[in-house]
Amino acid sequence: MLKVGIYGASGYTGQELLRLLIGHPDTDVVAITSRKFRDTPVSEVYPAFAGTTDLRFVDSSPQQLVSSCDVVFLALPHGKAMPVVPAFVAAGVKVVDLSADFRLRDVSVYEAWYVKHTAPDLLKNAVYGLPELYRDEVKEADLVANPGCYPTSIILGLAPLLEDGCIDLSSIIADSKSGVSGAGRDLQLGSLFCEANEGFKAYKVGSHRHTPEIEQELGRIAKKDLAISFTPHLVPVNRGILSTIYANLNKKVSGTEIADIYRKFYAGEKFVRVCPAGSLPNISSVRGSNFCDIGCIVDGRTGRVVIVSAIDNLVKGASGQAVQNMNLMCGLPEDAGLDRISVFP
Repeated sequence: MLKVGIYGASGYTGQELLRLLIGHPDTDVVAITSRKFRDTPVSEVYPAFAGTTDLRFVDSSPQQLVSSCDVVFLALPHGKAMPVVPAFVAAGVKVVDLSADFRLRDVSVYEAWYVKHTAPDLLKNAVYGLPELYRDEVKEADLVANPGCYPTSIILGLAPLLEDGCIDLSSIIADSKSGVSGAGRDLQLGSLFCEANEGFKAYKVGSHRHTPEIEQELGRIAKKDLAISFTPHLVPVNRGILSTIYANLNKKVSGTEIADIYRKFYAGEKFVRVCPAGSLPNISSVRGSNFCDIGCIVDGRTGRVVIVSAIDNLVKGASGQAVQNMNLMCGLPEDAGLDRISVFP
């Protein structure tokens, strides 16, 4: 059994990791950390865990955890993971970091969008953890940078067309909607019930910090630098991301041909489901699962393709993908602990 720790376990991604790992056939969660809830049973903070685990939150340093863990998940805020990663890596503990601290390869880009980077020497060792694109690299990695939720939905939605070369790279627009859990569990005005309920708003237009991550990975697939227009929105649901992506076609392609491109690209992928031609996904069909559902429509009138991608932001957009990466890093079946269908309704 793999001995696993969750460093920073009291937020939504931390509790989602715990939910998935408790049901994992090959893991034993030995430590979950939180300064705020030190010595508190997890079932008091999240009553859903009552009767399933006796774990209590501990306030431990990395040095105190390295001897007890084979793998550590870092569910920390951006900027807070990089101070602790070196200790785990130096001790030979495999790390899956759910923050943005090791996603961007260019330290100057990271510092322009986040904060000063204190462990830039580790960036070259970090693998961007999108298994459908970088599976072989993840298998050999000791440090995986788990992708952001919006980037996961957009990159998976566009990758087949970028590889095929059938879209104009200068025309890409991504319009994404996220459930409120994407803002985290800390109290924020915009996340309060009366602020979010019955509302629907755009935010951080042209300035969201996932933008350079999305452009970095899309450019890597296209083998060319590119820029996109990305607008995130908040919708009054607990979970889910729905990304609607637009691009101009640079050649005449039918809807059937586009669907074939996607089916061929994702053939054999357990967690990407391509919708039948003419059908589009719904976040209600991926809730609680590690699936990404993708549907495409060719708009012959405008010469554009419209791609719709749906994920659960806490699972495929965060904790589920992190477990998928751990499975690959540790030689386990990729779907171990993740072989569950969505919760519906």
